[in-house]
Amino acid sequence: MKRRQFNSAIGQSVALIILAAHAKAHALSLDDLSVGDASKGVKTALERGALAAVGLLGKTDGFLGNEKVRIGLPGFLDDAAKVMKTLGQGKRIDELVTSMNRAAETAVPLAKDMLVSAVNSMSVGDAKKILTGGDTSVTSFFADKTRSPLSEKFLPVVTKATEKVGLAEKFNSIAGKAAGMGLLKKEDANIQQYVTGKSLDGLYLIIGEEEKKIRQDPVGTGSAILKKVFGAIK
Repeated sequence: MKRRQFNSAIGQSVALIILAAHAKAHALSLDDLSVGDASKGVKTALERGALAAVGLLGKTDGFLGNEKVRIGLPGFLDDAAKVMKTLGQGKRIDELVTSMNRAAETAVPLAKDMLVSAVNSMSVGDAKKILTGGDTSVTSFFADKTRSPLSEKFLPVVTKATEKVGLAEKFNSIAGKAAGMGLLKKEDANIQQYVTGKSLDGLYLIIGEEEKKIRQDPVGTGSAILKKVFGAIK
């Protein structure tokens, strides 16, 4: 009886050792990935994240209805607006804020081609930084590659959208005075430039969040390359 139990225990131990060895043999680590696979995985993740972000933000209430990216009045002017609302000026303030967010929602779809192009031209060094980088690596990559040209592309669209509301000129006048008094950042003193900057901030933020989802659940993406690459660094 004891011999039978001993043999059974030995058999179970051997089975566990075999299973462990099998798992180790089939588990990938970051070092096991080829440069090609790693680069392809990052590009796939970023393209998915970029397209998802554009889809989420480039529609009605994409900005206005999302507290994470909703564009409000900058600093001092936001505080002043709260006072104005108590004086019965709430409707006009709401119109201005709505127009700012609608401008962002209109501009964001223009970013799609440029974002995809940035991903496709990504170097191996870029891919490595993103793969092993922190939470801001994706945001930094897209900001470095696209912020300046996208600002130029967004600005005319934002300008046209905000001009529909008569308060835009008044915003610039008041904001300019506030900036001169040190109450507001100079870059926030022009509504068109302010909204353009906030549009890009929101876009990069959501791209980063979409990429985090892929890192957290690469299997759930249904993509073999994402599962292979991001599964290796979980």
